[in-house]
Amino acid sequence: MKRDPDIARLLEGLAGGRVAAAARLITIIENGGDRAEAVMDAVFPMTRGAYRIGFTGPPGAGKSTLVCRMSRILRGEGKRLGIIAVDPTSPFSGGALLGDRIRMQSLSDDPDVFVRSLASRGSLGGISSCTDEAADLLDAFGKDLVLIETVGVGQSELEIAEKAHTVVVILVPESGDGVQAMKAGLMEIGDIFVMNKADHREAIGAARELEETLRIKDVPEGGWRPPVVLASATRETGIDEVRSRIGEHRRHLEERGLLAEKRRRVLFSRVRGAFMDRMERRVWDHASVRSAIERGMEDVYGGRLSPYRLVRELERLVVGGLKM
Repeated sequence: MKRDPDIARLLEGLAGGRVAAAARLITIIENGGDRAEAVMDAVFPMTRGAYRIGFTGPPGAGKSTLVCRMSRILRGEGKRLGIIAVDPTSPFSGGALLGDRIRMQSLSDDPDVFVRSLASRGSLGGISSCTDEAADLLDAFGKDLVLIETVGVGQSELEIAEKAHTVVVILVPESGDGVQAMKAGLMEIGDIFVMNKADHREAIGAARELEETLRIKDVPEGGWRPPVVLASATRETGIDEVRSRIGEHRRHLEERGLLAEKRRRVLFSRVRGAFMDRMERRVWDHASVRSAIERGMEDVYGGRLSPYRLVRELERLVVGGLKM
């Protein structure tokens, strides 16, 4: 790939700690294409293994507020932070609505905190399709920790488990989130559960119910049993305990060699996903495949051919060898 002088200049800025360069490079990554791949080819070797913490849960659970409070605690420890806040996509521009960026405005004056909103762009996993790449870039930018806040789509938050080393699930008592979490599969991916709005009259009961549910979860001997923390992000209570639990989970992973294993698994998943996406685009857009689909669909519409038979014929065409 031909060297792009603009990207080369931005990469020099990234290495030099320039915020504007990091911001521009993330925009290039969001736009995708060859330039995005050129950026990631250069950025990935610069990564240093920043620890990634995911914050997820239903809409309105207080994720942004808790992330802000947590960020202040982490900055007090001297940690350099990258924050990726995934927002719903604007129906007009296709970009992030920037709600989280506005809510995290109080962090923007700190030169060691980099906050970036990413658009979910229709992703059903509550995250942006370029979350991994943006996290890599913030890692290369020298951040010790990358905090990833999902958009909060309720039923489809599971992808964060493939992006973060520790997943914090935030729930609130008044909307039956404990049951909702079970339905959404959040019980399977959460490493720490936070029952937010601890001052609510139903908070203690909801937290106990959640603890009982987690108690029946099958955990191997020596495995991690997710704790439940009562907290109030707005009143800034319980946040220190959440931070402590995150540290305990990290130590648990490191002491048992699970962190390295998880990183390998995450990277394998990324390679597989990127390969499948690339091959899908190449095959689907291939002239022979498009022609075969158009011809076959006439028979499908006419009831002379089932969709599954057409798929098998397309598979034979691809396996037989397309001139790519």
